[in-house]
Amino acid sequence: MMYSAYQTQADLMQPLRVAAGLARQTLSGPLINGYGHAGLRHLAAAFEMVERAGLSHGRPDFGIRSVEVGNREVPVVEEKTAVLPFGTMLHFKKDVDVPQPRVLVVAPLSGHFATLLVNTVKTLLLDHDVYITDWHNARDVPLSAGRFGFDEYVDHIIRFLEILGPGAHLLAVCQPCVQALVATAVMSEDNNPATPRSMTLMAGPIDCRVNPTVVNNLATSKSIGWFERNLISTVPKGFPGSGRRVYPGFMQLTAFVNMNMSRHLKSHFDLYNSLAEGDYEKAKVTKDFYDEYFAVLDLDADFYLETIRYVFQEYRLPKGELTYHGRPLNCAAIRRTALLTVEGERDDICSLGQTVAAHDLCTSLKPHRRRHHMQPGVGHYGVFSGRKWAGQVYPLVRNHILASD
Repeated sequence: MMYSAYQTQADLMQPLRVAAGLARQTLSGPLINGYGHAGLRHLAAAFEMVERAGLSHGRPDFGIRSVEVGNREVPVVEEKTAVLPFGTMLHFKKDVDVPQPRVLVVAPLSGHFATLLVNTVKTLLLDHDVYITDWHNARDVPLSAGRFGFDEYVDHIIRFLEILGPGAHLLAVCQPCVQALVATAVMSEDNNPATPRSMTLMAGPIDCRVNPTVVNNLATSKSIGWFERNLISTVPKGFPGSGRRVYPGFMQLTAFVNMNMSRHLKSHFDLYNSLAEGDYEKAKVTKDFYDEYFAVLDLDADFYLETIRYVFQEYRLPKGELTYHGRPLNCAAIRRTALLTVEGERDDICSLGQTVAAHDLCTSLKPHRRRHHMQPGVGHYGVFSGRKWAGQVYPLVRNHILASD
């Protein structure tokens, strides 16, 4: 019922949004040609705010057309290297003279698309051959594709690394740091030739018992039964994944927005003012952010509930109780994969201490194969996006990968 109600409301709003868009386009001509006055700009701004009042359920374009390598601009082409039921391994292919280290970026599966890491990818492309896990929207995955839980997520990472072949590197951001560590441990114990040479874990919940955040406290404040009863819904008819149980992306977004409601309201008020004042360059920055932020995907219910239970409630990984398809996990099997962990000083999602805990689990790694970095002055997103990521964190990541290649 919950999902159906949301979809009905979205369908009813669509004609209004389309009408507002047409009205805005009608006004854009006079405004662009300098014939519009303040009143028209305010009216056009109002129409645009109505036009934008909705969510998108398709992945936005990464928009990476080229990258500067050395002293020349190199075209970048997106290629689907492997397509599995719940995710695609996307390759940002570029023509360079010298082979670069291959890096698989494991994107979060937490209600947003992999394009959330576009800034991460752009920076990595300077010196690396970059691939990313482009997770599919669960509402578009038919029931015939089977289940997708915690173990199946790890399966996808392992399969992608096997397709890449020996010598690749692994970089995980936020939530999938846990699954990336699991995949590396399993592959190490199996002597899998595709085991990554290095692993970079950035702002991930390896041990949520350390300095619990508001997010951690929310996860432990309710039983897993409560999450299933109140947050899980069924994809309605009309979508390829009709009948699949999911944690809807619109609910995850609602939770994120409510955490910083005043900030988001101010951003939209400022957006309206920028449009009304004709400051379209400033408005574009805000619109680009919310185009990405309001593009949501649904999570398969099995994956969502198992992640909440295993990672955030029962702390199975740090307690040594996590299994993979029923097999006890052995992080001590990791001996050759160099480990770098990165945390942000002001991270209020994965606080200080939660990611560095990975070092306590990888007990067989020699000191020269492990390193930790705490980045001063950044929150969660600043660890992998923005000025300090590019100028201070990335050089450490690059050197870590280069030393392991």
